[in-house]
Amino acid sequence: MQATPITPELEADAYLVSQNSRGKVIVASLIGTAIEFFDFYIYATAAVIVFPHIFFPQGDPTAATLQSLATFAIAFIARPIGSALFGHFGDRVGRKVTLVASLLTMGISTVVIGLLPTYNSIGVFAPLLLALARFGQGLGLGGEWGGAALLATENAPAKKRALYGSFPQLGAPIGFFFANGMFLLLSWLLTDQQFIEWGWRVPFVLSAALVLIGLYVRVSLHETPVFAKIAKAGKQVKVPIARLFSKHLKATLLGTFIMVATYTLFYIMTVYTLTYGTTPKPVGLGIARNDFLLMLMIGVVGFGVLVPIAGQMADSFGRRKTMIGITLLMIVFALNFPAMLSAGSISMVMLCLLCGFIVMGMTFGPMGALLPELFPTEVRYTGASFSYNVASILGASVAPYIATWLTTHYGLFYVGVYLASMATLTLIALLLSKETRDQSL
Repeated sequence: MQATPITPELEADAYLVSQNSRGKVIVASLIGTAIEFFDFYIYATAAVIVFPHIFFPQGDPTAATLQSLATFAIAFIARPIGSALFGHFGDRVGRKVTLVASLLTMGISTVVIGLLPTYNSIGVFAPLLLALARFGQGLGLGGEWGGAALLATENAPAKKRALYGSFPQLGAPIGFFFANGMFLLLSWLLTDQQFIEWGWRVPFVLSAALVLIGLYVRVSLHETPVFAKIAKAGKQVKVPIARLFSKHLKATLLGTFIMVATYTLFYIMTVYTLTYGTTPKPVGLGIARNDFLLMLMIGVVGFGVLVPIAGQMADSFGRRKTMIGITLLMIVFALNFPAMLSAGSISMVMLCLLCGFIVMGMTFGPMGALLPELFPTEVRYTGASFSYNVASILGASVAPYIATWLTTHYGLFYVGVYLASMATLTLIALLLSKETRDQSL
């Protein structure tokens, strides 16, 4: 069942000699995920504040927002497909070339969104093309995270894998910070009419320059030594996704549910809170869009600071023990989240956002090592990516929609119950899992 080596023996030997420097690993794993998450989050922001007005028929504002959030969810359906596609080549051909391809896929899709005509120009084809480009974004991101995490962990010293694995995790807060910062800057520089007419397109089109920078960094990489050994020995499998399901299904399921609460928390703290916070009273908080974007940017700093700290904690105390404690903390936050968000005070809303993002940084930091460590090298790219991205369907794609629906029909309290329930699923998966800190890759 094993394939003939894809990488020639002499090339594999060269890989084993040519190690990536620590600085190159940090930059290459971080910059790619930062760019990809920047692309992903500018869509999330635009889906709330712009797309309901220009890509969908006008009438009921709530219906338009829900339709926009539905296109937001399409990318999450594409992400497991991207995991299988890019994971296949990542486990057979190598991590480097696959990471380049995933970045290109994401970048092209994002630029296309910035060039799309609106509903007033082409009617129903506008949301259809938007959905197609959003699918492309999801496809690219589906292959990005797993490769970046493997690039970091497969180049890391054995006792620092979680710290190294936190480098690509930093791409999420960095990408989110600059995505919101770009929209905030444009909102300050342009009138509302200019922003809606063309200003929102600027971040999407400018992302092309960021993608070129990311490609330049990644093309200069060597293959990871862990994969080079597999390639030299000819141990790649013909169909990684089939091997994953036949021999590593339990690990895949555990990885998926270990990740699901992290996704739910993040998209409630970003997309949902932006929707709820900027919706006029009495339905929402009635906070000005620019003010709320600035609050989110402040909150996400706490996210970024806690990511490497949590990675170090996972190296010191173990992945399982660290994540169990963090998940219990998430449940406590979830049950207090509604009261904090609805208190009516700007300072309390800011505190709520900061607390949520701090918990987010803590739960996200160890994932860059934890998920890859669940799988052997020959299916690691596919397994880590697939678990990560199936969790995105269960935890992220529907989170803003469910939270908005719960608020409308039952009240904000049930959004907290929803988050606590998802965290409980993660807690159960962690209790069923084994410690992976001391195993070799």
